Amino acid sequence: MAAFFRLPLNLPHAATLAARIRYHLRGAASDLSGRLAAVLDPYLEADGNPPKEEAARVVGDAAALAREIVDVVEQAKLGHDRLGQAIRNLFEVLEMGEEGAGISLRAGESPSSILRPR
Repeated sequence: MAAFFRLPLNLPHAATLAARIRYHLRGAASDLSGRLAAVLDPYLEADGNPPKEEAARVVGDAAALAREIVDVVEQAKLGHDRLGQAIRNLFEVLEMGEEGAGISLRAGESPSSILRPR
């Protein structure tokens, strides 16, 4: 098992990360990254997370879209270190750090990046 950061849920920061992911993607994955941003944008300026049921729905939707993005990125060989880092960070703030540590490598994060957990 890869080392990972365990962070609390932070949907406002997840919205910022969705914008970073969208910035890095063009072509096939841009529609998916736009959908990811649309799911998280309502929380960008929020002071915190929404009620638990809403948060759970948003986390599920965002994680599913991020997984689809990584599939497209991997198949089209669009991955690079910055994109992989943004993917890992997104999963971390969705309280899915363990999954993020692995999936970010598929999105191009360098396994030797100094930003990865040790």
